[in-house]
Amino acid sequence: MTTEWAHTITPDALKDDFDAGAIQRGSAYARQHRVAAVQWDDGKRRLTGRCQGTGVATYSVRVAFSHLGPGWKLADAGCTCPVGYFCKHAVALLLTFADEAATAATPPIQRSPQWERTLQVLYSENHPKPPEKLALQAFLSSPSLFASRARRTQLALRPMRPGTRSAWIKSGVDWPAIIDIKSGTFAAQQLSVLQSMARDSMRTTPYGLPHGLILAEAPATIWQQLDAAAAADIRLLGDPASGINTVHVAKRAGLTVSVSGEVGADAHVSIEVTIDGNAVPTSEVTILGKADPHGIGYLDADGVLTLAPFDSADAPAAALLQGDQPIVIPAADVSRFADVVLPRLRESVPIRVDDSVFVAPTISGPTPVMTVRFTGDVAHTHWAMRYLVNSTPRDLDDAIGTQPSWRDRVVEERIWESIRDALAAVALTSGAAGRRLIAAFDAQQGSGRVRQTDEVEPADYAEAVNGVTTHFLRHDVHLNPLETARLCAEVLPALAGRDDLIVEVAEVAQRYRQVTERARLRIAGSQSADTDWLDLDITMDVDGEQIPIAEVLAELSTGATHMLLPSGVYFPLDSPELVKLRQLMDEAEVLGEAESGRVPAVPTNVTLWEELLELGVVDEQLQAWQERIAKLSAARPPEPVRPPAMLDATLRDYQLDGLNWLSFLWDNGFGGVLADDMGLGKTLQTLALFARARENGATGRFLVVAPTSVVNNWASECHRFTDLRAVTITATQARGRTPLAEIIADADVVITTYALLRIDFPAYDEQQWAALVLDEAQFVKNRNSKAHLCARRLTTPFKLAITGTPMENNLMELWSLLSITVPGLFPDPKAFADYFRKPIEKGEDPERLPVLRKRIKPVMLRRTKDQVARDLPAKQEQILHVELSARHRKIYDTRLVREREIVLGLLGDLEKNRFQIFRSLTMLRQLSLHAGLVDPADAEVASAKVDFIREQLPELIAEGHSALIFSSFTGFLDVLRRELDGDGITYSYLDGSLSSRERAEAVSAFTEGTTQVFLISLKAGGFGLNLTEADYCFVCDPWWNPAAEAQAVDRTHRIGQTRPVTVYRLVSADTIEAKVVALQNRKRELFSAVVDDGNRFSSTVSADDIRHMLD
Repeated sequence: MTTEWAHTITPDALKDDFDAGAIQRGSAYARQHRVAAVQWDDGKRRLTGRCQGTGVATYSVRVAFSHLGPGWKLADAGCTCPVGYFCKHAVALLLTFADEAATAATPPIQRSPQWERTLQVLYSENHPKPPEKLALQAFLSSPSLFASRARRTQLALRPMRPGTRSAWIKSGVDWPAIIDIKSGTFAAQQLSVLQSMARDSMRTTPYGLPHGLILAEAPATIWQQLDAAAAADIRLLGDPASGINTVHVAKRAGLTVSVSGEVGADAHVSIEVTIDGNAVPTSEVTILGKADPHGIGYLDADGVLTLAPFDSADAPAAALLQGDQPIVIPAADVSRFADVVLPRLRESVPIRVDDSVFVAPTISGPTPVMTVRFTGDVAHTHWAMRYLVNSTPRDLDDAIGTQPSWRDRVVEERIWESIRDALAAVALTSGAAGRRLIAAFDAQQGSGRVRQTDEVEPADYAEAVNGVTTHFLRHDVHLNPLETARLCAEVLPALAGRDDLIVEVAEVAQRYRQVTERARLRIAGSQSADTDWLDLDITMDVDGEQIPIAEVLAELSTGATHMLLPSGVYFPLDSPELVKLRQLMDEAEVLGEAESGRVPAVPTNVTLWEELLELGVVDEQLQAWQERIAKLSAARPPEPVRPPAMLDATLRDYQLDGLNWLSFLWDNGFGGVLADDMGLGKTLQTLALFARARENGATGRFLVVAPTSVVNNWASECHRFTDLRAVTITATQARGRTPLAEIIADADVVITTYALLRIDFPAYDEQQWAALVLDEAQFVKNRNSKAHLCARRLTTPFKLAITGTPMENNLMELWSLLSITVPGLFPDPKAFADYFRKPIEKGEDPERLPVLRKRIKPVMLRRTKDQVARDLPAKQEQILHVELSARHRKIYDTRLVREREIVLGLLGDLEKNRFQIFRSLTMLRQLSLHAGLVDPADAEVASAKVDFIREQLPELIAEGHSALIFSSFTGFLDVLRRELDGDGITYSYLDGSLSSRERAEAVSAFTEGTTQVFLISLKAGGFGLNLTEADYCFVCDPWWNPAAEAQAVDRTHRIGQTRPVTVYRLVSADTIEAKVVALQNRKRELFSAVVDDGNRFSSTVSADDIRHMLD
């Protein structure tokens, strides 16, 4: 019987009942022969079988028919797979059944009649079909058994399409299929709307949409999409099987909270629902969007389903619709509901309250009230507004929830504003509250900054108090013990007399009192068991109470502004004496000047202790110590010293003061740093000290360590100004082959170099030295250098550092000098760096710099030219003799022998051979400057003059000076240029080859301060220059014409009228230069003005003069 119609079951014929995906996958399963045990029950019209799934699972499938034959119809298709019904396994069973029937009896092939073939053209597959329309059907979802019980029957939407045997069918257009469809089968606008609806809903539905779009889980966008569906002509269909006949989308669903009841009885809260203004039964309403309600669905008795969205104001009330139990407010809680809950409900949702529920109370007030309660020795303040409700006080604060209906916030804010001063007084009593206030003000201003406590000034608090709302001023305040004392003694008495607020204070256990009288410091001391120390005892007298200073300093270290005593007395800690005391004690502890209350019996840091003792009353036991400190701090002898008799020089006033200072250091066993400006006679002052010490019976030799370039100058000055015997050390013991002790046996003053001290340090350390003097002490500023270590380790009772720049790069250079000369002043480099260097150099505490200056004042003397200008001549000149290096000396002496023979042979006819003689003498002058000027092969030979100038310029520039450097040889100036370029020193340059424009540019750069060094040749520097910016002049080589030399120097002498000018004439010792200088001194009148090119030898120089130069 089945063979008559079963073969008509085809994939196309199944489209009315199965979606496209199920048909496609089921057809594949049938072709793969996955179906077995196919059985047909003709009586029950039921087909059964088993189908293998994608894995090893096998599912039981059953399909029931409602009609048989060519017009067959399916009644049901069930399966044990997760989908449960109308699945791919049912398709596979049906197609396998059809295939088996077709195989059993193949129907005869019949040719269509002519009329059918003619009409067939009209519905050919090649003829384009119009796009199908889509619809939405509302139905009651009945998912598979795998769904939870709560989701068994729910209102849902699903897509529909036109069917072949019925108006609308669901096959092929379930929600997953809608999302995947990309062809033009359906109307494009309708398809787009449903795809958007599917995508949005799948984001909020954890189970996907296999059984329809569950409206209870639909997102809020469903309303816009329903509007879009209507615009796209998508019909809304009912499902009679679900009891839904028609579907309608309304404009608005309204929710109103209703409160009903009688006075003295329970109150009832319910929800009233309306759709477009018409009331509907609340119990029949379905909420759309359970997590975030946005609308309702209502199915009436006539099968009309109405969907309606909420207004945003109504949405919060939807939460009550989801509750199962009615809301009942017990009669005892009705008043609280009226005072607290109802006002907030009115702000959130539409609400209707029966007039019979409440009786309005009698209200008076409000009045601000501050309550103060105590926990031990700390207080807590709280502000509130007090209303009288039926004559009963009711205090309301800013806490959330206290919003009775009769509360008047506008009036309250006006009252709070009227007592802003009182609110501020209480708030600012607390440091924490004050910080919160500043933070609130900054946030309110939108500045984005976060100020630390130390960045806030008193004026900032006043600005914040006036700038923030009173809400920030009336926060609860929790005070510490000191703040509690200030509140009780200062703030509460001021508030108690006011009639615009109420202050209620709990019982106070302590009585507080502020002491405003200036506290007195008492300083006492006694000899420690260790005779090198004194026990120091500092106390503070406050209102008759003696307080150990350690307790006061501990309180100060916390940043406290006041100190509270156990008696309840408190006093301010901002007195100048206490602030200064704290600074001094901190400094003493950090720098090792104080140790557990003990101080040195003979302190080195005398100015620190002098300042400390001046802060209070010193007892009798400390007076002797105080007097000694005062004398040491003065850093001068009680009576000015007399210049020593052997000193062959007249000391100017400032030099006499320098001798007094040096004598003070010598007499008290201190070392020091003589840091006078360049050119003020530091060498002479030091020699005066040597002479005084020797005349006063000092034994031992004076050791002077200096750069090589000034060793001979020290010896020259010593011979010139004193009777002291000076010896210069120019070679190491190994090279000189003579022991140091033998060389210095008859010397009073020994002059050596830093290199030699370092190399032969054991030999130097074996000697008995009366003093060590370090000239140009910047050579030992590096505390890690061997020269520094040797200077520190050398045994001698007196050490003096001489330098015009005791600090060039950082403060540790100053520490290095002091660690050699006054090692007890700042013994710990780390402590010095932490207390002085870092705060000063980083700008964290600029006040530390004057403190440091004060500490070193007794042991460092510095005078600048400007300070002692009245004692200086307009121009101060000094001849510096420099020694050639050994290699330079050998080259010079060799050439001298050669040129002497040539010149002496030409002197017979001086006038005829003058040019050739001049050439030879000029060559020797150049050779005295730099060997490379004569032979380029000797360009790398060191020049003592170049080294000296390179040593001096950084110091001069660091002090703000400017210098002119003259030479008659442009070749030597070129050497200097290369060296200054390597040293990173900028300069101006001028010689006769420059154009007038280039000359003007060079002068402009110097006068405007772009450069501080000016290299000038004789030819260019003799005229037309304005050198008003220079105060130092270096004459690198003596010139044949002393008038021309004087004319060039006078370019700097002009500024001598307003600023001191120092002129250094550099002379290479034991060379033709020394003979030229001697000749100038003997026969200065012989040199006339330069004529012609300015480099010719003067015709007034005689043959005898020339012979003398070559001797």
